[in-house]
Amino acid sequence: MSQYFQIHPDNPQIRLVRQALNIIRDGGVVVFPTDSSYAIGCHLGDKSAMERIQRIRRVDNKHNFTLVCRDLSEISLYAQVDNINYRLIKSLTPGPYTFILPATREVPRRLQNPKRKTIGIRIPDHIVTQALLQELNEPLMSSTLILPGEDLPMIDPYQIRLSLEHQVDLIIDGGFCGHEPTTVVDLMEDRPVILREGKGGVDWLVEH
Repeated sequence: MSQYFQIHPDNPQIRLVRQALNIIRDGGVVVFPTDSSYAIGCHLGDKSAMERIQRIRRVDNKHNFTLVCRDLSEISLYAQVDNINYRLIKSLTPGPYTFILPATREVPRRLQNPKRKTIGIRIPDHIVTQALLQELNEPLMSSTLILPGEDLPMIDPYQIRLSLEHQVDLIIDGGFCGHEPTTVVDLMEDRPVILREGKGGVDWLVEH
C-alpha cells in the first residue's frame, strides 16, 4: 500500500518533502501535483520505476516521458537550446508548457524519442513540485496521470488514492488540480509547432 502525504500547496512541509524524496531516490513511483494536472513520476535514472509507470498507464516503450525541471539552467544540461528558443522558454515558464528539444548526452537513451533524439522538458508553476525539485537537485521523469481508458488526467487526490494505492509508492495530495494537460510545443523547426493545445495559451505564437 502506498504512502499518502498531504503537503500544503502554498507552504509545503519540508519534512514531508524530504520524506517524499527518500522514496523517489529508493526507486519509488510517486503521484504529484503540477500546475496543469496530476502527474506520475520517478527518479531520472531508474529504469525499473519507469517500466512500472508504463505498466500503470499501459503505454509501450515508445511513450514519451517528460523531464520536469526546476529552472532554465537545469534545462540546459538535458536539452540543446539556442538563443531564440531560450528567450521563448523564459517568457513562458514556469508554466503549463512542455517543450520538445534536442536531447543532450545527459539524457538516458531510453527517454529520448528513438528517431528524432528529442526530449520533452517542462518547468511547472506549482509550489509543491518546485519544493521537490529544489531538494532533489535534478529533474523528475514524469508522465501525465491519465489512466487506461480515460481521456483526461485525474484531479481528485482521494480518487487517485482509491485507484492507485496498491500500484504506486507515494501519493502527494496537493489539493485539486486541473484536468488540462500541458500545451506541447515542438521547437525542432524554424518556428514553434503546437503539437497539443492544453492549459498553456498560444497567443504568443503569432508574435514569434
